[in-house]
Amino acid sequence: MKSRRLLLVGTTITMAVTLSTLAVVTSQAQTATAPSAKGNTFRTPWGEPDLQGIWSGDTLTPLQRPARFADKPVLTEAEAAKVEGEVHARPGRDDRSARGTEKDVAGAYNEHWLPPAQRLSDRRTGLIVDPADGKIPAMTPEATKRTREYREYLAALLQGTSGGRPGPISPRRNEPPPIYNTERMNRSDGPEDRATMERCFGATMPNYGAIYRIVQSPKQVAIYHDSGQGQGFVRVVPVDGSPHTSPKVRFLHGEGRGRWEGDTLVVDITNFSMESDFQGSRENLHLVERFTRTAENRIDYRVTVEDPTTWTRPWTFEVPWAKQPDRMNQVYESNCHEGNFGLLGMLANTRAAEQLFKEGKGPDPALQDNATGGGGGGIGREP
Repeated sequence: MKSRRLLLVGTTITMAVTLSTLAVVTSQAQTATAPSAKGNTFRTPWGEPDLQGIWSGDTLTPLQRPARFADKPVLTEAEAAKVEGEVHARPGRDDRSARGTEKDVAGAYNEHWLPPAQRLSDRRTGLIVDPADGKIPAMTPEATKRTREYREYLAALLQGTSGGRPGPISPRRNEPPPIYNTERMNRSDGPEDRATMERCFGATMPNYGAIYRIVQSPKQVAIYHDSGQGQGFVRVVPVDGSPHTSPKVRFLHGEGRGRWEGDTLVVDITNFSMESDFQGSRENLHLVERFTRTAENRIDYRVTVEDPTTWTRPWTFEVPWAKQPDRMNQVYESNCHEGNFGLLGMLANTRAAEQLFKEGKGPDPALQDNATGGGGGGIGREP
């Protein structure tokens, strides 16, 4: 999938979800009061910093600093305007490929559904603030091996198709993936062969470049994430000092436990499941989020990422969130699971294609690219 962003940081739409869990917390919450004597800090009626509202973290700034800006973490206004213009001039999802091709069909969701971001965050060239070079630290040997084996497996399933390397159908087509599959693999034997996004749980933590709604009560903070195309999810974070549950209990988006450090909400997240996948990290991912409201219309969202089985050191990125008008940007119900005929169609289409091939009436579906839309897309290839 092509994007106008410097680097893919996540697709965002302006429609999202209001879940019943939020309603429970909303009934206890109050609107923000005027700023306290501490400056820009807004307070709830019970005296805690008020983070409530609808916020946008949408940004053109990539996670990692591009090589062309290796020694320039922040651009001038003129430089930022030039970069933004370059990005917006690139072909996007509204540009059609040759009609009727796999790649053309893959672009069915145009920019009405997946609008591109408009601005760089604070004119920065990368979201990562630590290490100083703006890059994700090197992977451990274990993670490098794990990632390489997974990419090789995905590439093998594409062999002989328009999106893969030349050659016959790979014998690996009948093998299970080396790790839990989260990508679009070129096979549709069952739903587990399809990407988590196609199965309606593709949004991961840490979740950035999206729309958020925060609601607070004296003992909980609820955060709704409107991420991707109907992939929204809600987190209810206790801030009452309760401990994490047993490491045996795992969650797709991890388990968060919050505390207040001055005017900053700090959320410690552990207990991820194997279905979680962030930059190659799975169940050993550990996050520390920091939410600081620095002005009426701004939250500084800062995340420290750690997994000693994946990276050689922890790293941190930061994204500013902009306050949205509450009445003009209501958060709506997610609709990915209900009526997900897309996933059903992928599986049914493959069964029909297999039957036609068996009867000698159609091509072998194993030679069709059902992973990248005919363009390779980086699946199974080194970045």
